[in-house]
Amino acid sequence: MLRLMTTALFALSLSSVAAAADTVKLEKKPDGVVVTIGGKEFTTYNTAKSQMKPYFWPVLAADGVNITRSLEKPEDHPHHKGIWCSIDEVNELKFWAEKAKIENASVEIVKAEGNPAQLRIVNHWLAADGQPLLKETVNVSIHANRRIDYDLEFTAGASPVTFADTKEGMFGIRMGNTLREKQGGKIANAEGMKGEKDCWGKESKWVDYVGQLDGKTYGVALFDDPKNFRKSRYHVRGYGLFTICPFGQKSYTNDQLPADPLTLEPGKSVRLRYGLYVHEGDTQSANVGDVYAAFANVASKP
Repeated sequence: MLRLMTTALFALSLSSVAAAADTVKLEKKPDGVVVTIGGKEFTTYNTAKSQMKPYFWPVLAADGVNITRSLEKPEDHPHHKGIWCSIDEVNELKFWAEKAKIENASVEIVKAEGNPAQLRIVNHWLAADGQPLLKETVNVSIHANRRIDYDLEFTAGASPVTFADTKEGMFGIRMGNTLREKQGGKIANAEGMKGEKDCWGKESKWVDYVGQLDGKTYGVALFDDPKNFRKSRYHVRGYGLFTICPFGQKSYTNDQLPADPLTLEPGKSVRLRYGLYVHEGDTQSANVGDVYAAFANVASKP
């Protein structure tokens, strides 16, 4: 009897440890939300109004390694910060290059603890007069396997809003320097294409970008939801930029296809959903295809 009780208690203990490891927690701070997984830091959503846009940084692998580029003295493109969402041009305003401001209006923790944990973000894309041109409402689900689901809705303000045909966008990450292709990293998409040359500007279910840091392999995959109103293309570069964008058919095909800008009339909305998966190991060992399938099979909200 004692042996059975001991075995049961041991099994319960292991179950509790596993549950803790699978728990994502969100903690609100004055200028952001800190995300932990299994009690260890994963990332922070930075919302300070003193910055030109909100962003997630740092972004840590399960072993605590930062897989994003440092924000200190970047050698190029200082507007590439962690994980972010922005685009040039919206009504000719250059949000991507931080010539126009995206200001966080609110962050609500919807589910503070679980797998996934969830938050709701409202960002205002400001016009030149400082008034909201565009409202970005985002439902973010953060999973214990380090998958971030970024489910956003853009809503035009009092005036029509046009998203120009551009390659400079939209949701993505700036990879850490040692992970990038120019330093030995590898890029591959769901269709089996490899490298920046063949993956840049292409439509795909997913693209994975892997590299090494201190002899260990890490990667990031971006996912395009098949339910989006149009397929997106990938702005994936050998120097470490890695984003996904639905606006840029002409730009991404070097003028082979016509421009495909989108205009929202006042009060009208468009929804887009993307995924980002931080992993250890290469594309195959990290089961990127399976993780994409789980992301794509999430039921849409009504």
